[in-house]
Amino acid sequence: MRLAIQERWSRRELERQFRSALFERAVLSPPKVSPVVRQTHPEALSVFKDAYNLEFLGLPPIHAEADLHRGLLEQLRVFLIELGRDFCFVGSEYPVQVGGRDFALDLLFFHRGLNCLVAIELKVGEFEPEYLGKLNFYLEALDRDVRKNHEQPTIGVLLCASKNDEVVEYALSRSLSPSLIAEYQTKLPDKKLLQAKLHEFYLLNALPEERTPLAKRATRNKKASKP
Repeated sequence: MRLAIQERWSRRELERQFRSALFERAVLSPPKVSPVVRQTHPEALSVFKDAYNLEFLGLPPIHAEADLHRGLLEQLRVFLIELGRDFCFVGSEYPVQVGGRDFALDLLFFHRGLNCLVAIELKVGEFEPEYLGKLNFYLEALDRDVRKNHEQPTIGVLLCASKNDEVVEYALSRSLSPSLIAEYQTKLPDKKLLQAKLHEFYLLNALPEERTPLAKRATRNKKASKP
């Protein structure tokens, strides 16, 4: 309800967010961010997501980065709604020049609430730690040559087709750049499955005196399953 008011969703968009199980996903999978993001942009934790639903692109399971990039540009209005209300589009294949060489950042946005540029790099495969190196390079170039004096440091987002949370945690733990790793989904998630996981999550995290016999049994089963 708070998000619907904050983002000023239409009825159609609100129904889409219900179908995408946004509430369940937000509770079960908070955004994976580097320590620097928590220090420089603590409010960003409520802005970014761990996963973005791009089912509106109609992409097949196997697709190229160019297809993803082109689809996002063609459906930019819907993508901005998925990102959040305060995101403003700056450019695609945004030119960056360093050392006499030309580079191109996939997508560049500005977030009015955070008062900073947001660089997005697209990857159609699983997240690999080395991807952070290129993203950090872009963040440094943007902060030196593009960011205005009154703006906060640029935040970088690696948007990958999939990611392993443990690999992401290791990769981000010593990162000195304000960056985060998110994944995109080309179809809506199984809402009933997420609701079941959320129910179990609440049961396992309830105070002992608040737990029902079912919750206590679930806690014992979880402990027993550990090696």
